Parts: sequence; structure tokens; C-alpha cells
Amino acid sequence: MIKIAVTGACGRMGGLIIENILKSDELQLVCAIDITNIGKDIGEVNGFGKLDVLVADANNIASALEKSKPDVLIDFTIATASVKNVVESAKHKVNLVVGTTGFTQEQRSIMESAIIENGVSAVISPNYSIGVNVFWGLLAEAAKRLGDYDIEIIEAHHNKKKDAPSGTAVKAAQVISETLGGKEYVYGREGLAPRGKEIGIHAVRGGDIVGDHTVLFAGDGERIEIKHQAHSRQAFAKGAVKAAKWVAGVKSGIYEMRDVLGIE
Repeated sequence: MIKIAVTGACGRMGGLIIENILKSDELQLVCAIDITNIGKDIGEVNGFGKLDVLVADANNIASALEKSKPDVLIDFTIATASVKNVVESAKHKVNLVVGTTGFTQEQRSIMESAIIENGVSAVISPNYSIGVNVFWGLLAEAAKRLGDYDIEIIEAHHNKKKDAPSGTAVKAAQVISETLGGKEYVYGREGLAPRGKEIGIHAVRGGDIVGDHTVLFAGDGERIEIKHQAHSRQAFAKGAVKAAKWVAGVKSGIYEMRDVLGIE
């Protein structure tokens, strides 16, 4: 049985991840961490019934990890909190699944150093859905053949998402840029903005949109659109749980979701 800790346990993603953990015969929830509902039973907080796992204070994550001794911590929070969670987990030899987005380069470096120095395994991905990971592969193939087309990325999310553009959109731009040998990015446009050979990236925020990503390849007389739409957060939660099972059994290092899925 793989013992799991979940940060942001009282949030929407945290609750859905816990629901998936409870359905698995291979996983056991041993620790729920948040900044709210501290001391309450996480099952009762999320409407699952009593689980005998009390919400631990995120401000004292070290103590929570020492008491529960999880094999893997799943983190879908915010960048500043996630960095602290990753560093503390690595110190306690806890493997990681990180789905938080919006990291600066410095924050990413801090996490990677902690993971490598402490010899743990981590899957770090801006998106855990199987479809999105296939989507990124399709973009690389399209870019090889449509590199002289104008390329625009449009993403849409709910009105409570804090970072923009989304980590998935940024990853899409990186995949295309790397395929084409390096491209500049332009984030939105206004005023005089003649188009060059850049990749345009645009963010929409509204309502309860789970996550839409469209990449437009526009040429003379035609265009191709490659799109992924998430209908619910279940796609992300299911993928995160799959990653948790996988990361518990691999050698130390930093991986992506495509490694979990075996995508070349």
C-alpha cells in the first residue's frame, strides 16, 4: 500500500484527488494538509464521511510529514506554498507529484535542487490529463511541418485561476519553440502590433471554464486548429493519482507526466 499526503486537501482539486485515492486499492490517504479546517476530519470536510485523517496545518508541514510518514505527497496549491511543500517533503524523503503552476525560474530551481540533493523522485507537470500530454505531442509534429505558419495559442479558464497564461499554454509554447529552434513570445496585443514570427499567447478568464487550449496554425488560404478541452477536473485528478502510483516505484530524479504515460 502506497501512503499518500495531499496538500490543498480542502480545495476543489484536493477533494477530487482524495476521492480518487479512496477508490484505489493501491493507495492509502495518511495525511491531509491545508490552511483551513485544521483539526477537522478531511472526510467530513469533503463530504466523504469520517476517514480518521485530520487536516494538518500547512504552516507546520514538517510536523505533519513526520507524524504520517507518507511515501508520496501530491501538491496542487499555489507557487509560493508549493515551493515550501516540495522542499520540506524532499527533506523528509517523500516523493512528489506536483501539479501547481506559475513558478518563476528561481522557484523551479529551488525545488529541483531540493529534489536532487535529497535523492527523491518527483513528477512535475503543468497538466496531468492524458489528453493534454498527447496534445503536446501533436503540436510538436504539426510545428515540424507548419513552421512558417503564424502560430497563436489561446487558453481559457475559470475566473478564480490566479496565474496567466496557464502552465499548459506555456508548455505548448515551449514545445513549439523547441521544435522550431527558438521563438519569441508575445502575450496579448494592443495598439500598433505588427505581427512577426513570434508565438502569440492569449489568456481568457471567465465563469467556471475548467480548461480550454487551442493552438492556431494560420497560413495563406488555410488554417489548422489543434484543441484540447477539459470537461471536468477529473482528468487532472485521475492523472495525478496515476503519477503517484508510478513515482513511488522509480529511481530518484525529476520526471514529467509523459514519462508516467510512456510517451516518447
